[in-house]
Amino acid sequence: MPRLSQLRRRDAPPAIVLLIVCAGVVLASLDLFIVNLAMPSMARDLHERSLGTLAWVLNGYAIVYASLLVLFGRLAETRPRQDAFLAGALVFTLASAACGAATSLGVLIAFRVVQAMGAALLTPASLSLVLATAPPQRRPSAVRAWTAVGGAAAALGPVVGGPLVALSWRWIFLVNVPIGLAAVVIGWIRLPHVPGHVARSPGVLGATLVTGGIGLLSLGLTQGNAWGWGSTRVIAALVVAVALLAGLVVHLRTSANPLFDPGLFRVRAFRGSALVATVWSVAFGAMLLSIVLWMQDVWGWSALHTGLAFAPGPLMVPLFGLLITGRLIARFGPGRVTGVGAGVYAAGIAWWALRAGLRPDYVGQVLPGTLLTGAGVGLTMPTFMATGAGALPAAAFATGSAVLNMLRQVGLAVGVAVFVAVVGAPVTPSASLGAFRAGWEVIAGVAAASAVVGAVTLRRPRAVTGAEPIGAPPPTPVLLGD
Repeated sequence: MPRLSQLRRRDAPPAIVLLIVCAGVVLASLDLFIVNLAMPSMARDLHERSLGTLAWVLNGYAIVYASLLVLFGRLAETRPRQDAFLAGALVFTLASAACGAATSLGVLIAFRVVQAMGAALLTPASLSLVLATAPPQRRPSAVRAWTAVGGAAAALGPVVGGPLVALSWRWIFLVNVPIGLAAVVIGWIRLPHVPGHVARSPGVLGATLVTGGIGLLSLGLTQGNAWGWGSTRVIAALVVAVALLAGLVVHLRTSANPLFDPGLFRVRAFRGSALVATVWSVAFGAMLLSIVLWMQDVWGWSALHTGLAFAPGPLMVPLFGLLITGRLIARFGPGRVTGVGAGVYAAGIAWWALRAGLRPDYVGQVLPGTLLTGAGVGLTMPTFMATGAGALPAAAFATGSAVLNMLRQVGLAVGVAVFVAVVGAPVTPSASLGAFRAGWEVIAGVAAASAVVGAVTLRRPRAVTGAEPIGAPPPTPVLLGD
């Protein structure tokens, strides 16, 4: 009988590595949005009447996930990447099981925080594994696949959540367990060894500034409507967050051991991708919330009905992201593809603003916008993520991708806060219609702005003598500690 150590064969090809790590990314992305549909069921089962308290099941995860991404990405750089991924996946899986078995709201929120910690570790480590194991010429397509899967998983939250909530809200957590365990076991056997680079551990100051700043920023944005935008708690959270993030900028520019090299933002491809990721994610987060609220709260559809109705949109994401986007980038460049993709996305949201009516009409009102937004996600998100990740040197795969994902999470929080603030709390059907239309108009405007930003900042540089082939990463700075 073979020894346990003999079962650990690190010889998986890049395609298998991508498949393994995508299983973890699906879980982390799905859990950002799947909980929305389960809130009423949780409230009844756990005897919790306060919506503000119940919202921490969602907000606690989002805040911790966003605030720890960069710190955990930096830590993952200095250790074997496969170990960081496996540790994050295992923590996430065990916390999911605990969430599914929770007997009180306090226990559920506590293990949601632990879930977020696992997700914050596995996400940058997973993309780092993809970049480190793929041949340089295949990295853009590998990152597009990684991003398309993650984007589809996020958009599939309402789709998957509907049938699971119909069984029990606990299944939205318990379904993670077999998938997570399979990823851990197969990953432990097959993931190749990708060593970390020799560097100093992140300093306490940098870690505190980024974790506290992003955490308080997310807290203020997610709780703004519940606590009141003029409340002392919200204002204090946002003011302290700005102060901490300003301190982070000073730290990055002056420290001998910064949390990450600010030189990354001097690289045009990375800087442009970071900017697009932030702006476009505002529209993405708001969109996912808006259409679910519309179908459930205004049309009165069930969670199951809503999830099934939303399904065609997420199906467009891998279709475009895996089969079409790469060819368009090779021909037209990332700037044009991002511009067109975000424009298509904006058109889908504008469709809802123009066509929405109080009488349910799925084919005429919802479906076209769902297909357009899904296609827009498949064109836009894989493009800016692949462009930004392609600009990273090997020593910054995990940290740089964590920065991009952190900015995406901040954008999501801003989008949800903006949409809820615009819609408010209408009390009549006609007021709801007007409020949602106004919200969709704002989202469409943000998406259109991201199209302009992407088209300008991600323009392909002019050809020069000896230029690298399309898809090759641009020159990048040498990170501190290399």
